[in-house]
Amino acid sequence: MPKRLSEHTFRDWIKLRPILQSIKSRRYRMIDRAYCRIAPSDAAIDSLIASCAGRQVLVTIAFNDAELIQVQSQLVRRFIPQALHLIADNSSDATAAQAIRSDCRTHQVPYVRLPRNPWQGLAAASRSHGQAMNWVLRQILTPGRPVSFGYIDHDLFPTRPCDPFAPLESLPFYGDKRWAGNRWFLWAGYCFFRFEQAERTRLDFSQDWFIGLDTGGANWAQLYSQWDPSRLPDRPIRETSILPGVELRQAYVEWREDWLHEVGLAGDSAFKAQKRAAVLRLLEDRAPLSKAG
Repeated sequence: MPKRLSEHTFRDWIKLRPILQSIKSRRYRMIDRAYCRIAPSDAAIDSLIASCAGRQVLVTIAFNDAELIQVQSQLVRRFIPQALHLIADNSSDATAAQAIRSDCRTHQVPYVRLPRNPWQGLAAASRSHGQAMNWVLRQILTPGRPVSFGYIDHDLFPTRPCDPFAPLESLPFYGDKRWAGNRWFLWAGYCFFRFEQAERTRLDFSQDWFIGLDTGGANWAQLYSQWDPSRLPDRPIRETSILPGVELRQAYVEWREDWLHEVGLAGDSAFKAQKRAAVLRLLEDRAPLSKAG
């Protein structure tokens, strides 16, 4: 949604930003709604939807990285066995998507290939991610009616037994909070909802970029703005370099409680391969992993 009129400065009015933001917001909503109406092409989709009923469903939005999905799915299966783990593939690279699909079939991990996303390229990555989340909600979760569901990033890994759905016993939603001024929203990489909350509130995981909110921020107006954020406990987040002797910002990862977040876009690209190898070694130390294939 565009900013409230009272939030615009005189300079904004001179540059016609209130009008332009309103037009762009309508355009974004039209594109999102059209995308979410595209039916799944997978012949086994009815079975997948039926398998969600009454379950806790954990959804990973996959993007162009089969190695991460192969590792994450093993760790989720080991440490969160009660959840149905669904891989929703938003990859823009057909070869990567085929590798992800193949690995999911080999290890019997539920998989769905999303329709081609209208937002492509690094500059639109967050908008693409939000549209993928909305498509899964409309096409899989809503007809499937799980008891609860959550979304995680594809580079976020549990490292010991845990129950990310446990806070939903007393809360209608839960996750890692992000702030933009005095507004807040749940990080798209770790957010959980009771299904009844999703039914009551028309959730929207798009950006609300005109008020500074990234993927998932479009839920501000109808949900988060009506809640005291102090009611949601904070998970400790510890930033560290995963490579000894390398500066934090060059090999940056996060420990979000007992979850390791690779933060794949962060760090010096010169250390990218070393960083990935170090992440995999650490995860292997926590729980031996089988090889791909």
